Amino acid sequence: MNPIREFIQSGVLELYVMGAASPEESQEVEKMVAAHPEVKQELEQLQSALEKYAQGYAVKPRSTVKTLVMATIDYMERMAQGELPSSPPILTPNSSISDYATWLNREDAELPDDAAGIFAKIIGYTPKATTAIIWIKEMTEPEVHHDEYERFLILEGTCNFTAGEKVQALKAGDFFSVPLHTPHFVEVTSDIPCKAILQRLSLEKEEIF
Repeated sequence: MNPIREFIQSGVLELYVMGAASPEESQEVEKMVAAHPEVKQELEQLQSALEKYAQGYAVKPRSTVKTLVMATIDYMERMAQGELPSSPPILTPNSSISDYATWLNREDAELPDDAAGIFAKIIGYTPKATTAIIWIKEMTEPEVHHDEYERFLILEGTCNFTAGEKVQALKAGDFFSVPLHTPHFVEVTSDIPCKAILQRLSLEKEEIF
C-alpha cells in the first residue's frame, strides 16, 4: 500500500483532529501535513466535517444561563474590588419588599439602558442560596429545575408565571415558589419590565415552603 495512503487510513488524523493524539503522533501528523499536500487536504476535510457535526448538534444555551453567568462574573469582580459578601434573607411566603431594602437601595441596583431582555444583579451568594435582583422585559424561555428550588418576590411590574398547567398572575409584593421537575416560564404583562428578587436554593436547604 502507498505509505501516504496508509498513514491517512491509520486513524491518527482523526485522533489529531479530536485532540486525542499523543505528542509523538501530533508531531508526526504535522510533519506529514507539511510534506504531503494530500495529507493536508485530508486533515482539512476532517476538520471541516467535525466542525459541521459540532454545529449540527450544538445546543444553544437558554438566555437565563447567559444572564446568570454574566451576573456571576460581575459579582466576582465586585468581590475582588473589595465588596464584602452579604446574605439576603431566605425568601418565604411571608417575605416583603422592605426585607431587601438594603440591597434594592444600592446605587448599582438599576437596570442598564443597554440591557437585553433579561438582566440580573447578584446581591448574595452562599453554597446554599444565590440571591439576585432580576429584570425581565418580555418573557423567559421554558426551563426545569431538578436540583434546586427557585423562588420569586415581585418588586415592580406584573407578569404571568406558568408552571406546568398552572398560570399565576403576579404583581408587586407577590411570592412564587417553583415546584421541582416542573417546566415553567414568565411572561411580562406590564408596560415596564417585571423586576423581582430571584433566589435559588440547594436541595440541602431544610426550609421548604
